[in-house]
Amino acid sequence: MRYLFDHYGGALNNIISQIVTEQQVAEEVLQDVLMRIWDNIGQYETSKSRLFTWMARIARNAAIDRVRSKSYRKSSKTDELDVVVINRNNSETMSVEHIGLAKVINQLDPNYRSIIDLLYFKDYTQAEAAEALDLPLGTVKTRSRRALQKLREILRSELIVLLVSLLNSIM
Repeated sequence: MRYLFDHYGGALNNIISQIVTEQQVAEEVLQDVLMRIWDNIGQYETSKSRLFTWMARIARNAAIDRVRSKSYRKSSKTDELDVVVINRNNSETMSVEHIGLAKVINQLDPNYRSIIDLLYFKDYTQAEAAEALDLPLGTVKTRSRRALQKLREILRSELIVLLVSLLNSIM
């Protein structure tokens, strides 16, 4: 096992790290891969591929499996950012609060607000949002559609108020 880690660990970790971006998770996948190689070395066939190619395929598949796993996707949606620094003068991307969208979203019914939060700000699928809110999928679809309609109405009225005030200031 030590030989595997010393001679192939770095290269396998590079393969895994290209797919799994979180270092700690990548190291866990590397440990799983080394154990899988150790346990299945009898299945390796020299006539089909080189040893490293066989190990690299195991590493790549394990990394892809981890990224596709529901627990990995869910943890990446709910993890908090350690530090957020916003330079208001030079920021290319604006936060929800900065562009005033939070004020608009707060005008929504709480049922709609929670669905919009999950679907658009936390990147949940409709099925995941239904599971998280303990609602039927059809209810989530209907509420999200209605929430978007309501947001359009609110934004339309906000735009009209803005245009009227702009015209009044010009005249």
